[in-house]
Amino acid sequence: MLKDLFSQINIFKYITFRAAYAAVTALVISLVMGPKVIDFLRKEKLGQEVRDDGPQTHKVKSGTPTMGGVLIIFALVISILLWQDMHNSFTWITLFAILGFGGVGFADDYLKIYRKNTEGLKPRLKIAGQLGVSLLIVLFIYFNRTENTTLLYLPFFKNAVLDLSWLYIPFGVIILIGASNAVNLTDGLDGLAIGLVFLVSIAFAILAYITGRIDYAEYLAVPYVAGSGELTVLSLALVGASIGFLWFNCHPAQVFMGDTGSLMLGGIIGVMALLLKKEILLIIIGGVFVIEALSVIIQVASFKLRGKRVFKMAPIHHHFEMLGWKETKVVIRFWIIGGLFVILSLSTLKIQ
Repeated sequence: MLKDLFSQINIFKYITFRAAYAAVTALVISLVMGPKVIDFLRKEKLGQEVRDDGPQTHKVKSGTPTMGGVLIIFALVISILLWQDMHNSFTWITLFAILGFGGVGFADDYLKIYRKNTEGLKPRLKIAGQLGVSLLIVLFIYFNRTENTTLLYLPFFKNAVLDLSWLYIPFGVIILIGASNAVNLTDGLDGLAIGLVFLVSIAFAILAYITGRIDYAEYLAVPYVAGSGELTVLSLALVGASIGFLWFNCHPAQVFMGDTGSLMLGGIIGVMALLLKKEILLIIIGGVFVIEALSVIIQVASFKLRGKRVFKMAPIHHHFEMLGWKETKVVIRFWIIGGLFVILSLSTLKIQ
């Protein structure tokens, strides 16, 4: 929007300038609106219901305002509308993803609060919502594809290893639903998920800038995607929104993002991976999210097949709590691991 209004001012044409101010905009909105959103959620008694089978130390969190993801969504949408190129199709794809996945999460959170328990949308309805949003996004990408849209790239390899053709559609849907649920599962400790999203967003900001510049992409032997540089603006807006939300979500949390935030954040990370052709690299970039999701899969599979649990509790961050680690220690150590995964993912650019 501002890019169009001030197109004659040369500085507004630079992605780096707009990305930096998108981060500042999202941060300021989060910090200014945060107390107002928290007060509203508290007055409306939109509080978190805590699982009975969870760590006993979490009982004190019962009643803490949830659905704070609306703050992240608001900060992101305003920043995107102000600073991204509205003529770029990637802008509209990401806006749809934010509102679509956020809408599914909002419905889930609302039902949890309305019923005053931890059960929101029925699992099949929740998956159906995610599936619908994911399918629309992937179909739009597929039918507006460029020459490398359906190609699959692997870290450490210069060239594509496979053309998925029409299989790109189910593949893309799995990426989006998997990413959305992985962040959702990670959102169980104060500041954990949003801190990891902050780190992942920095990685995607760098990757988007490189992927959107043909000279940098050719030098580093990564697939060039025309127009993808605009995702740098989104990524840094996400950095700003993450910092702003973490201000209120750090231990002891004043507000939780709820599924409104976690499903949306996972969904938008998945979308960026698809658009930037970093679908496989996403496994490394979001390594902690992958570990969290795998811990749940392993726990459920082990219990159903053997009648035994591998972890004291899943997702795995609760396992360490049950071992006696303080919540803050788990969060900070998981952040450190998340940072190492980000560094590892970026190192692949020079190893190809």
